[in-house]
Amino acid sequence: MADILVINPNSSKAVTRSMEECLGVFDGNGHRIRCMELENAPPGIETDDHVSEVIPLLIDATANAHADAIVISCFSDPGIGRVRAATPMPVTGIAEAAYLAALGLGDRFGIVSLGPSSIVRHRRYLEALKLEGRLAGDRSLDMTIVELVASNVVERVARIGAALRDEDGADVVILGCAGLGAYRAALQAELGLPVIDPVQAGVALACTHAELGYLGRGK
Repeated sequence: MADILVINPNSSKAVTRSMEECLGVFDGNGHRIRCMELENAPPGIETDDHVSEVIPLLIDATANAHADAIVISCFSDPGIGRVRAATPMPVTGIAEAAYLAALGLGDRFGIVSLGPSSIVRHRRYLEALKLEGRLAGDRSLDMTIVELVASNVVERVARIGAALRDEDGADVVILGCAGLGAYRAALQAELGLPVIDPVQAGVALACTHAELGYLGRGK
């Protein structure tokens, strides 16, 4: 049995609970999946400053972790290269995992993002990964994490998903925030397209890494 540690890089316990509920699909797969948040982090990773703030916290958390694989559960994949270099365990970023899943399901993916600044970060990351040509569109909910966890935004998410499909030409939709996974099933049924929860995608990939005994980048 592998031990998979899922780190929520913000301090929101509500987001962590939402992640845990979405990861119930892995119950019985033979692995132990643990979720935690970073107490000294901001309540949401919504700006470039937030990303910079949590990177040293993530490096500390991973350097001191005991697990077979680690998942960084923020769609900005904050400091993923530096975090990987800090631990011998394989480290999965949920954005990269979601993109990899989308590439196997369709030709062009759309992203439902939290806010406009997220869209800018996603574009930079996609260009770094050389995947920007597969992006159909990225549309914002115009919300903060605090607002998201306090609301039911299923209709809003569905409207954006429909625009990504009908106006942007997406044939796969990615939920571009760790706190959006609760809407995956309803949105997939509404759109008739594959809808990816990046947290689930990240944990699925981490389980594969652990099962195959892959080494991490760090020493």
